[in-house]
Amino acid sequence: MRKPIAIASIALVAGTYLVLTAGAGAAAPDPAHTAVSRAEAALAAHGADVRAAAGETYVVSRSKVDANGASHVKYDRTYKGLRVYGGDFVIHTKADGSYDGASNGLISPLTLSTTPAISGAKAVQLAKAAFEGTITESGAPELFVDASQGIGRLAHETVVKGWLADGQTPSVLHVITDANTGALIGSFDEIETVNGTGNSVYSGTVTIDTTLSGSTYTMIDPSHGNGRTCDMNNGTSTCTNFTDADNTWGNGSNSNRQSAGVDAHFGAAKTFDYFKLVHGRNGIFGNGQGVPSRVHYGNAYVNAFWDGAQMTYGDGSGNAKPLVSIDVAGHEMSHGVTEALAGLVYSGESGGLNEATSDIFGNMVEFYANTSADPGDYDVGEKIDIRGNGTPLRYMYNPSLDGSSHSCWSTSTNSVDVHYSSGVGNHFFFNLAEGSGATPYGTSPLCGSAPAVVGIGRAKAEKIWYRALDVYFTSSTRYVLTSNPANTSRAYTLRAATDLYGLCSAEYKTVQAAWTSVNVAGSDTACPTGNDFSLAASPASGAVNPGSSISTTVTATLTNGSAQTVNLTASGLPSGATATFSPTSITSAGGTSTLTIATSASTPAGTFAVTITGTGASATRSTTFSLTVNGAPGCTGTNGNDVAIPDNTTVTSTITISGCNRNASATSSISVTIYHTYRGDLVVDLVAPDGSVYNLSNRAGGSADNLIATYSRNLSTEAANGTWTLRVRDAATIDTGRIDTWSLTL
Repeated sequence: MRKPIAIASIALVAGTYLVLTAGAGAAAPDPAHTAVSRAEAALAAHGADVRAAAGETYVVSRSKVDANGASHVKYDRTYKGLRVYGGDFVIHTKADGSYDGASNGLISPLTLSTTPAISGAKAVQLAKAAFEGTITESGAPELFVDASQGIGRLAHETVVKGWLADGQTPSVLHVITDANTGALIGSFDEIETVNGTGNSVYSGTVTIDTTLSGSTYTMIDPSHGNGRTCDMNNGTSTCTNFTDADNTWGNGSNSNRQSAGVDAHFGAAKTFDYFKLVHGRNGIFGNGQGVPSRVHYGNAYVNAFWDGAQMTYGDGSGNAKPLVSIDVAGHEMSHGVTEALAGLVYSGESGGLNEATSDIFGNMVEFYANTSADPGDYDVGEKIDIRGNGTPLRYMYNPSLDGSSHSCWSTSTNSVDVHYSSGVGNHFFFNLAEGSGATPYGTSPLCGSAPAVVGIGRAKAEKIWYRALDVYFTSSTRYVLTSNPANTSRAYTLRAATDLYGLCSAEYKTVQAAWTSVNVAGSDTACPTGNDFSLAASPASGAVNPGSSISTTVTATLTNGSAQTVNLTASGLPSGATATFSPTSITSAGGTSTLTIATSASTPAGTFAVTITGTGASATRSTTFSLTVNGAPGCTGTNGNDVAIPDNTTVTSTITISGCNRNASATSSISVTIYHTYRGDLVVDLVAPDGSVYNLSNRAGGSADNLIATYSRNLSTEAANGTWTLRVRDAATIDTGRIDTWSLTL
């Protein structure tokens, strides 16, 4: 469900006004809401990072909160009321809520006119001319901003529906035309197809889940979201559920119509399980819903397709070779996952990454299913024999073997068919997982003078690819993009590897090497060549009452070279607090120490960044522990620490309430003393411990100095205990000020 972001104001960013849609003041106290609240604050302060422009609004399309509390919120963008295709971005925040960068496809802010020179009627005419087949319906064109190449241009998108030239393949073709010149920009079909010849029934004897009603079994899978498999009876409209009296289905050949149904039903279940059990996604759609599968579609239909809601399989030449192999099923259904998570544009390199994702996960599903009749490999569609000579559709270990795919990136990769530009991503993934050179699955060549790659295994490689797709890829991510190198598959998979295994870990370095091996270079972190290590604290944050203590485990991990002894110290402690390490020194090869921070009764309330430093003979590294000292018991609090308010900046001040074991009242009061030379610049919010936002002042007071006021708000839905935040945003230039003091009475 999409919801408007909850910032109610106008922020001046990079000299232009950034309009953010207003949301409700209070929301349910859940992690997703907290993630969005944090993203709102980050977006307000870092609009330039997403190329914010005048007249834009943003809507949350999805959010994800990691186990450690870090979050990733994806936004769709509109410009002067028009949808921006390729304008999506992701705001990343760390576990402590601080900003951690953005994934963004725009190269520069949008400044275009939204008045078209080409009429809607002309756009429909141009779209129909681009359709090859029989048209049954055409929709009204949508005027929008096409930013898929990083720079905005005004365009029309017209959807034309019908049947392709074969008369059996449905088509929902989106045609993009320039709204000022009428030129064809591109097109994509909602129907994802596999053009090939089936090769029999492939999965062998397998177990499938069905439903019993009375004395009849039906091919409906209660264990996988009630996904059903039905028989199209070689037509294109009606699908009949498969039923059986003894729950023994098919005979292993296409002479029994149930046999193809078994393959499709099994493939849907295994794909569901793969995403759920390996990646934590609740099925293809993310909501536990099963995938419908339709088999025996059309007459001698040499194709299979995904239409966004279901799988459809033809029977191939002579209705004797159904296209129901498990890697084809996994490939097509993975398009649904890609659309939900990243929405990769289906053209050029972005489309190649889209297709590569389906090849990768389709083959990983094949490995996951682990049947003796169709064991895992890195051939794509090897069972459907598309060429009629026993060769696969594509080869991940050496994509150019098919005669068209790119094994190595070049400047022409962005201009070839997406099934061929996918080769670069496929080749990267193979080298990342299995390594270059001779392997049990084929020999993987290197591009140019790239050094050999030693793989990290499928389990780690698939996790890295999914992580990048899930939280970093945008719709316009490419292999190489010199104008915006951050919006590339290399950059995002390196961030994913860092998240999962650590910066400059062996896995991180292998991602670097694997991209280099397919001629995708980058300006990413140069990992050290000497003896080095990283330092981490787990947990990375915690709260303590004054006079009590809290502990965390500090771990040193070897990132390069040989191990060394690391001496541990801590700094940044609040007054009255002490830190002790047990032991005081550890080895950099996985050594651990317990850090205990003890506070006194006089230790002030607040949140403090405690820096943990590890000093070795060859390197010094540090990490941060976020220490929250609870306030004295009671239902009131004051923070008198000054906080500077620079131009165009958001700042915060916190009060921690403890010992107030009830909800806040309906007449809670917030008193603020803010010295500022133009109070009309200020947006002042109270942020509850659960992330709910209550606006106190929204650029009120004009040119008057200072904001000294007491506000009453109904906070009765909020638990009183926790850390409350006063958030102050300066939304204009020239005038500055400071938060002097503020108090909270709940």
